[in-house]
Amino acid sequence: MSDKIRITIWNEGHHEREHPHIREVYPTGIHQVIADGIENDDFEIRTATFYDDDDHGLGGDILDNTDVLFWWGHCIHKLVPDELVDRIQARVLDGMGLVVLHSGHHSKIFKRLMGTNANLSWREHPGGERERIWAIDPAHPIAQGVPSSILIPQSEMYGEPFDIPQPDHLVFVSWFEGGEVFRSGCCYHRGRGRIFYFGSGHEAFPIYYMPEVRQVLANAAHWCVTRHEDGVRLVNRHIEEPLETIAPQS
Repeated sequence: MSDKIRITIWNEGHHEREHPHIREVYPTGIHQVIADGIENDDFEIRTATFYDDDDHGLGGDILDNTDVLFWWGHCIHKLVPDELVDRIQARVLDGMGLVVLHSGHHSKIFKRLMGTNANLSWREHPGGERERIWAIDPAHPIAQGVPSSILIPQSEMYGEPFDIPQPDHLVFVSWFEGGEVFRSGCCYHRGRGRIFYFGSGHEAFPIYYMPEVRQVLANAAHWCVTRHEDGVRLVNRHIEEPLETIAPQS
């Protein structure tokens, strides 16, 4: 197995196809901008989209050869096949990391892993709103090298209540210009896999070009990796020989 962390960055690609003003912000696609932003010697990165790749970009052995899957979705959650969601869920439970971005909170895979509808409060304001992301746990690995707060000049307001389970660890909390707050950086464990949800990243604003945001995403990729010894995937195993002596039944 390669020492590099194998990352697949998945993007539905709907906005870039349908809206010229989005293509002006992300001419190579949100997925490629994220890939360019986190590229380093530790990562082996591939990108995939719903429309442009066979099997929606995650067919064959791609998932089996992915250590961390990034997921950006918004408009076509319902079009993602349940069979694909089943496969992603199985890989997460077996140890694949998952980074869910922005409107991916309503994706099938995130809602299934959370066990809730993942609804939240939101507001669209012309030109967006100022968002300040506070690193409330600066000692967490995902906050390493990140300033105490990140100022996003233009963002979409996501606010509480956010219908998710209590995070296993809360790394970031956002404040918005209108006064709302939001749990914008949430860590979870499901099975043997690690999940990180990051709220900032609206398609109409150049958030994924910001160095601080790119640092968060690179850190998340590192944190989400849970590789098995010898590269062997862990599955249910029938253990023939006990480790300790079992007393005979009388």
